Amino acid sequence: MHNYPKITPNSLEKILHSRFDKDGFLSLKDLPHPTLLKDLQKATDRIILAIEKKEKIILIGDYDVDGVVSTTIMKLFFDAIGVKLDWIIPNRFRDGYGLSPTLIPKIKGYDLVITVDNGISAVGASKMCAEMGIDLIITDHHLLPPILPTAYAIVDQKQESCNFPYSEICGAQIAWYLIALLKNNLGSKVDIKAYLELVAIAIIADMMPLLHINRAMVLSGMALLNTSTRPCIQAFKEHLKKETFVGDDIGFQLAPILNSAGRMEDASFSVEFLMSTTTYQATIALEKLIEFNTHRKDIEQQITKEALNQVYDGDVLVLYGNNWHEGVLGIVAARVSQYCSKPTIILTKNSVGELKGSGRSFGSCNLFDITNSCRDLLLKFGGHHAAIGVSLLEENLESFKKELESNYAKNSYSKLEYDPQVVGELSFRDISFDLTALMKKYEPYGQENQRPKFVSTSVTLMQVDTMGKNSEHLRFAFLQEGILLTGVKFKSENLLHTGESVYISYTINENYFRGETTLQLLIDSIQVYNN
Repeated sequence: MHNYPKITPNSLEKILHSRFDKDGFLSLKDLPHPTLLKDLQKATDRIILAIEKKEKIILIGDYDVDGVVSTTIMKLFFDAIGVKLDWIIPNRFRDGYGLSPTLIPKIKGYDLVITVDNGISAVGASKMCAEMGIDLIITDHHLLPPILPTAYAIVDQKQESCNFPYSEICGAQIAWYLIALLKNNLGSKVDIKAYLELVAIAIIADMMPLLHINRAMVLSGMALLNTSTRPCIQAFKEHLKKETFVGDDIGFQLAPILNSAGRMEDASFSVEFLMSTTTYQATIALEKLIEFNTHRKDIEQQITKEALNQVYDGDVLVLYGNNWHEGVLGIVAARVSQYCSKPTIILTKNSVGELKGSGRSFGSCNLFDITNSCRDLLLKFGGHHAAIGVSLLEENLESFKKELESNYAKNSYSKLEYDPQVVGELSFRDISFDLTALMKKYEPYGQENQRPKFVSTSVTLMQVDTMGKNSEHLRFAFLQEGILLTGVKFKSENLLHTGESVYISYTINENYFRGETTLQLLIDSIQVYNN
């Protein structure tokens, strides 16, 4: 049990405020001009030419929330200006990721192809577009490969020659900047700000740092979401039984539901939900997405259990199943990585006999770097320091495992003895509505502005009950220095007894139930003191 410094409401405010020392608290008026994005004006001019010449235009999206939102806002804008825009989101299982050679037959006969949230690694497919006389505009936000694709325009803020001041923005933000410049150049009256309620969903779901312009766009988008008349938002509010959203409702409720269609079947279901024109249509579409998400949870739980049974003694875990569902491997890797405190790669055998899957890092390990050194053993590889995607032949699996272990050892990664999200040790006497009001000032919480997590010591467990459909969650009553607080822990198999003295780490939540608001501890971990 790590000794964290004691924290008070005053010292907490200083910590939260310091997170914004570099960029300050920005608003929409601080957004950089669209033309600072390299090639955005060039892309806009080409699209306007296509509109004037009545050329055939098609959009290629991606199957995660960022790709789905990017596709939606582009389509809605083109509908609003009365221009036909066809769209495709590749199917994860049939087409693979982004603009790939498998999509080429579907874009034959088009004059202009625009990508959103993908395309920066589409070297082969881009050449095929050029050979067919199709102009290609790539809008993406991912890391650049060694060789860039062939394209009429490439908009990606990570290009060295790009003057945009923020490198960590998502695909939907770039798509929004594109339609903003199109609106200006066309002299359109479309309200571009209205799309920010959708863009905010993508920023949160794609785990962008909630600082600088990202925070400004999310704050503005959340305000719009809370007064939205958009049918999809109305349907989701009805589903949650909430009148107003906070960032966590997007991150933990809406994002997994929107992601589930692409994971389980096809992401076009999510686009159709977001583009619903009536609340009835949106409600039916949402029911389908919730069905996908429930199925995703069941499969993910089963595979996680099977993967944990395979865990062995190594610094980097590579676990493999014959029929594990490809759509949930990234989530399973994250679950196993957290449970075992180790970088983890989860693989399954695909229809052509390759092992394919996803990895998630842990602690200080740069999973991209240690896997990048094994490229000669891999068929496909991509990602960043915390998350990767790989495919390889089964005969190379053991060599891959050994090389990963060797690369990990060479880097002398430090094993975390503490939780970097914990800001300090908090006394129950400082937990109040004043404290939650202070924390609300620094919302929305997310990447690089994590919701403050606390620890409390010498806490007595007064009551413990199970809850949930399968009794998989725990509800507690805690006592410290005469102060009683309630808490919950989701998906817990802890065996705990009343009267035990425990050490807890948690975040603080305002719980609304039957018209009453109470303070509740959302327990991250609970440890019993050994007497």
